[in-house]
Amino acid sequence: MSDGRDDPASPVAAPLVYPFGAAPAPGTSVEVAPGIRWIRMPLPFALDHINLWSIDDDGGCAIVDSGLRTDETLDAWQAFFAAEPDRRSATRVIVTHLHPDHVGMAGWLTRKFGVRLWMTRLEYLTCRVMVSDNGREAPAEGVDFYRRAGWGAAALETYRARFGNFGRYVHALPDSYRRLQDGEEIRIGGRLWRVVVGNGHSPEHACLYCPELAVFISGDQVLPRISSNVSVYPTEPDADPMADWYASLDKVQALVPDEVLVLPSHNECFRGLHARIDALRDGQDAALARLRKALARPQRAVDLFGVLFARPVRDGDVTQMGMATGESIACLNHLVHRGEARREIDDQGVAWYRRG
Repeated sequence: MSDGRDDPASPVAAPLVYPFGAAPAPGTSVEVAPGIRWIRMPLPFALDHINLWSIDDDGGCAIVDSGLRTDETLDAWQAFFAAEPDRRSATRVIVTHLHPDHVGMAGWLTRKFGVRLWMTRLEYLTCRVMVSDNGREAPAEGVDFYRRAGWGAAALETYRARFGNFGRYVHALPDSYRRLQDGEEIRIGGRLWRVVVGNGHSPEHACLYCPELAVFISGDQVLPRISSNVSVYPTEPDADPMADWYASLDKVQALVPDEVLVLPSHNECFRGLHARIDALRDGQDAALARLRKALARPQRAVDLFGVLFARPVRDGDVTQMGMATGESIACLNHLVHRGEARREIDDQGVAWYRRG
């Protein structure tokens, strides 16, 4: 399963415009703006693709995001560089955030071409920590977190067995990197790109905005057809990433003009940034309204999937369960932080929520 979910968002679809036809096949690319090429890589999940970007740069091309570490992605990258005589060398690898479909091949690319990784500090350091979980036993704090959310014995056992899988999909990162910072301007191929950092979906997600081209590489911060997962994790169980997500939507809408061409990590390139942000905000407002109504009686995090998500969550799919649980708790924590809900822990260590 991808880190996006079907969008229950607005009751009326946002009036978006999709200016391009079919997506490029793996190993090929399509020019979507002067010097910018759209690359699509396969994913072995329900959401079966990720969009990556090549930006013409001095001596080759800057790569934005890298795909999941799989043999299929490796074959597609090799085909891309073989087919692009003017882009046979990467000049740098820019990664928007730490999720494996974005960072997975970054280490391979940087070593292949002898170039630097560009990433925000929190994304780089958090990724290094998460990769180091390979081979470890599942921590007691993680088991307690999911038990508190309402997971049963079978799901908890699967969590224990699969803990540390993150690193399977990520090539070892380089031991140094070039830090991206919010608001800075970087020059790629003679044009300035502004870094716009968002939060909520990941710790310090870097988007890129080029005023000259009116292009916005949104990563997972703004997607046209699905909503990015906003989750709470065992490492910070009382966090309120939903507040960060709302603030980031406001920030992007204030800093990036509506007329840009948006290059998202999933689905298609589109126009209509501000309408899409409005729809995402309205959709989350509606989800929280449904949640408040459901909390008229005590509920566990796992009891609320049908209230929050447009598609069923399968008990046997622990990856899907984990993402749904994380987002359910993010919504619940948001209401708790706002004083609109309260949490009580029963004798079995399970959390029950009700309207506050």
